[in-house]
Amino acid sequence: MKLDFNGKRVLVTGAGKGIGREIARHLSACNASVLALGRTEADLIALQDEIACEAICVDLSDVSATRDALGKAINIELLVNNAGISILEPFLDVSIEAFDEVFAVNVRGALVVSQFVAREMIASGKGGAIVNLSSLASSRALADHTSYCASKGALDQLTRMMALELGPHDIRVNAVNPTVTLTPMGEMAWGDPAKSGPILARIPLGRFARPLQVAEVVAWLLSDAADMVHGVTLPVDGGFSVG
Repeated sequence: MKLDFNGKRVLVTGAGKGIGREIARHLSACNASVLALGRTEADLIALQDEIACEAICVDLSDVSATRDALGKAINIELLVNNAGISILEPFLDVSIEAFDEVFAVNVRGALVVSQFVAREMIASGKGGAIVNLSSLASSRALADHTSYCASKGALDQLTRMMALELGPHDIRVNAVNPTVTLTPMGEMAWGDPAKSGPILARIPLGRFARPLQVAEVVAWLLSDAADMVHGVTLPVDGGFSVG
């Protein structure tokens, strides 16, 4: 099914790298007008060389700077909260600084951006759709991923609260929960076969996800084809969840 977002303006956070970059590319290929938000200017410039998009360079952990930068995010009908970081530490060694940094981007950043965009959507009277990039780690404990797992669990619950309170304004909100996805961050965490092998053994399809496979699910959730899908946390995990 070919999706067409012609005339739709979409904001994608964390668009400079990994899954976010692939989402921006895929939505652009589906004729969406993309506003790419990232914290590394070089990444955004490279993306603009590849697709026709606008860009906002800001670190979502800085609330004041984020709110100022979002002044460019006007007429947004679709939002993808993809920005996320992971700091790997064993539980007993998790630092408060790392924990706060992960939550500042993965949860608070999504909250701040969504509040701004949702208010604009409500004011327009046109509704909209929001997809949060969560993870299978929201419901599974992974060694050395305390901050990341906890943040994604919080993001799932944030998704449900957004769905509850924004639904009456015709704003659909869902989350996508991939298994390990082969981005640079995924390779960093799971590049060691001794670590990835046990996870792969629990995936019936026997493989990790590719960024485009996640991007295609995000696009479907944003589209009118998913018009009655609201408040879900959708696994993209090759069947890991059935075990």
